[in-house]
Amino acid sequence: MKASKGGSWLRNEHRGWELEGKTVGIIGYGNTGKSFAKKLKGFNNLNIIFYDIKSNLGDESARQVTLEEIQKKAQILSLHIPETNRTLGMINKKFIDEMKHSFWLINTARGKIVVTDDLVNALNSGKIIGAGLDVLEYESNSFYSIFNSPKSNQALTYLLNSKKVLLSPHVGGWTYESHIKLAQTILDKIKIIN
Repeated sequence: MKASKGGSWLRNEHRGWELEGKTVGIIGYGNTGKSFAKKLKGFNNLNIIFYDIKSNLGDESARQVTLEEIQKKAQILSLHIPETNRTLGMINKKFIDEMKHSFWLINTARGKIVVTDDLVNALNSGKIIGAGLDVLEYESNSFYSIFNSPKSNQALTYLLNSKKVLLSPHVGGWTYESHIKLAQTILDKIKIIN
């Protein structure tokens, strides 16, 4: 967009990829994973598969498979899982190497699920084609603390400057409406306890 506003018209440098015919693998099929799959249903000829530790969650939007099948088939990988002992560092060199295809990575879940140094290496090698990151391994409550740290971080510097990476400051579900929905969810849980 900036290039066009500045008078540049670089069509080849901005050529995109189509989703049609691709396989999207979703890890975690709770509320956000299901919502993402529903949104993807609008695209033609898109295979949507997911992995979740709970069984029998498949629906009209996506088919449940093993983690190994995700690694075998997915060309786009989207993370929708909580941070637990089981998921910390889950997307690491070993996991990335076991992906059959080069792939796009989307992380709107938790930053510590992805090992950043391994992500950067995979971006450099081309195993990961590009990444959309709403969270980072280094964040605490916000990206603010990352940028005001006195420590130099080469991996973060790479992510900030790479044309293969889109970063957002943990705002994937940060809408005006989400505040109302969150408040209602909390009220509903309080009602159940009482």
